[in-house]
Amino acid sequence: MDSTKLLAFPIIGILLTAVMQIGNAQLTAPAPAPVSDGVAVDQGIAYILMVAALLITYFVH
Repeated sequence: MDSTKLLAFPIIGILLTAVMQIGNAQLTAPAPAPVSDGVAVDQGIAYILMVAALLITYFVH
C-alpha cells in the first residue's frame, strides 16, 4: 500500500464518526417545557386539609 492509502483510512474513519454523531444528535427531540396548571398544588392542599380534619376528629372523640 502506498502512503496515500494509509493516510486515507484514518481520515475516512474520522469523517464517518463525525457524520454518525451528527445523525445521532438529531434523533431525539427536546423535552417539552414543564407546565404547571395548579392541579398538584390543589391536591396537596386538599390532602393537608383532610389529614387535619382526620386528626381533629380523632382528638375530639
